[in-house]
Amino acid sequence: MRIFDPHIHMTSRTTDDYERMYAAGVRALVEPAFWLGQPRTSVGSFTDYFDGLIGWERFRAAQFGIAHHCTIALNPKEANDPRCLEVLDVLPRYLAKDGVVAVGEIGFDSMTDAEEHAFSAQLALAVEFELPAMVHTPHRDKEGGTRRTLELVEESGLAPGMVVVDHLNELTVGPVEASGCWMGFSIYPDTKMDPQRMVRILQDHGPDRVLVNSAADWGRSDPLLTLATGEAMLAAGFTDDDVDRVLWRNPVEFFAQSGRLLLPDDTGATDTTTPDLTQTFEGNSVLRGERVT
Repeated sequence: MRIFDPHIHMTSRTTDDYERMYAAGVRALVEPAFWLGQPRTSVGSFTDYFDGLIGWERFRAAQFGIAHHCTIALNPKEANDPRCLEVLDVLPRYLAKDGVVAVGEIGFDSMTDAEEHAFSAQLALAVEFELPAMVHTPHRDKEGGTRRTLELVEESGLAPGMVVVDHLNELTVGPVEASGCWMGFSIYPDTKMDPQRMVRILQDHGPDRVLVNSAADWGRSDPLLTLATGEAMLAAGFTDDDVDRVLWRNPVEFFAQSGRLLLPDDTGATDTTTPDLTQTFEGNSVLRGERVT
């Protein structure tokens, strides 16, 4: 089983996670810019973070055989902090970088006017840079947030096929499917979606325009729940080809619209040789201390 996790926050994870993911079949991922758990207090903290996404984290993933891509944005939660709004002015510098495959995460957290302003401004950037958009739907009033999301996407002029609306559930999948946008589902241990519910949604709606992710971050989450979903699909009677479509070909198709995927070839194969962990990025390696032979 080959897996492309289209939404996972690896900055929050360890090298053990990378090793486990590779062993489970993960060969590519997308890491969206997101909230770090406590407020950032200056634009410089964002730019340092963005630099890490396009630099060190891509290097770190490659050390374990995984192609790393990212999305760049001012996330919805921090769009409410006036100290962070200047980030909108520096985004164009990053949206032009290799390996940046979408604008995101953008969207709603608490459905405020400030969030809507940042959302609309960043949809406009997606149009300008001809990039897909990754949209976060709120944890509260998810139906209302999804409805307003689809209205703003339509107003932006960004083609629905260039948008993935994420963190969907049984109540919100229908309107997103009807809109022509891609449907994103985050598989979590306790909240959002689980493998069995995901299988039922696939049975009801089919695999078209579906992206399944782990959204693993600094909270309670599991980077192998994409694998668990694929196994649940097989147990429910889906074919190997169905699983490959949902877990690999769909995310490749969606993010290929950026023109910036870093996959080694069209098959998604990667170099399976043992990486040289002594390699460095700006003087740093994934090894801690002298290597014992």
